[in-house]
Parts: sequence; C-alpha cells; structure tokens
Amino acid sequence: MPCLSPQTLTHEEMQALLAASRGHARDHLIFSLALGTGLRLSELVGLDVGDVFFPTGEPRVRVRIRPEIAKRGRTGDVFLPDALLPKLRRFWRYKLAHGECVDPGAPLFCALSRRRISPRRVQVLFRAWQVRAGFGRLYPFHAIRHTAVSNVYRASRDLFLAQRFARHASPLTTVIYTHPSDEELRAKLRHLGC
Repeated sequence: MPCLSPQTLTHEEMQALLAASRGHARDHLIFSLALGTGLRLSELVGLDVGDVFFPTGEPRVRVRIRPEIAKRGRTGDVFLPDALLPKLRRFWRYKLAHGECVDPGAPLFCALSRRRISPRRVQVLFRAWQVRAGFGRLYPFHAIRHTAVSNVYRASRDLFLAQRFARHASPLTTVIYTHPSDEELRAKLRHLGC
C-alpha cells in the first residue's frame, strides 16, 4: 500500500542535522540549501558557481534553475531564504581558501577530486550525517525536498504557494504535502481520552 504522505524530517531532526554538519562547509550548505529551497538532488549537484553567486562572490537571492539540470527540462526560479545568505558567503570564502575554482561555470559543490560531486556521494554523506546526528530512523535524500515543501505549506497553508515553491506542473502533485505530519498527528492524539 503506498504511503499517503511523504517522509519528512521532524523539526528536531532538521536542527540535529544542521548542528552536526555545521563544521563541514560543503555538506552543511548542501543540507541547508536543500531545506531552504526544496531543490532536487540532481539540481543541487548540477548547480554551478555562477548560478548562485555573482562574479564578486555576493550570493544571488534568485537562482534560475537551468534546463539541463531541471526535472524534465522545466526551468524555474528558486528564491534563497535570508538565512542562507551568510552561509553562502562563508562557503565562497571556504572555496577560495581551499583553492576551488569560483569561475561562473565551475561546479558549486566539489568532491575531494575538485570535480563535481556525484548524486550518489551526496546520498552516502546524507546517510552518514544522519547517523552522526543521532537519527532514530534513516531517510532517503529526497525526504529533504519533501520536508522543505511541507514546511512551506504548513507555514502558509497555501497550496498554490507550495506548488510554485516545489515547481510542480500541477497542484495535484502538491496535494500530498497537505497531509498532517507525524508530529501534528501525535500532538492532536496525545490528549484524546480513551
């Protein structure tokens, strides 16, 4: 039987993941960017420096997803939350300090080889960081996207805003994010008399 609602990280798990990875600039930014924008894994690893930064090193607030990295080639705009801007500035300094290329066409996220990090490597890293953060259950990387879209819906209660955030072609695709989370269900059921 299919799951009615997507797997999402709890608020505590999000905080634990970000706290655990805080000392690792690349991984922390990957998770922060995924949680703040809802980008898919292929979109995250496909980002170039120029997609996210001006040539001066200042972060953009609006990122255009190129057709070659977008799902089904559908381009779209992603707005970066204010909380990401200082993290991006730190990451620019990190790239410079570690000798990574900051040319506009260079990969934003690099492996140790200084080539673009692979989606599989990010999945492996995500699993390792979940263990370090003390997660009781392990999630696939796509759960971060589900979490981001669910967070936008829960904060706004606006299906069409969540649809635009997720860059879904149809609001029917976004409807799954309107289901209550495990946390919401537990909170409502805790005080029921039996």
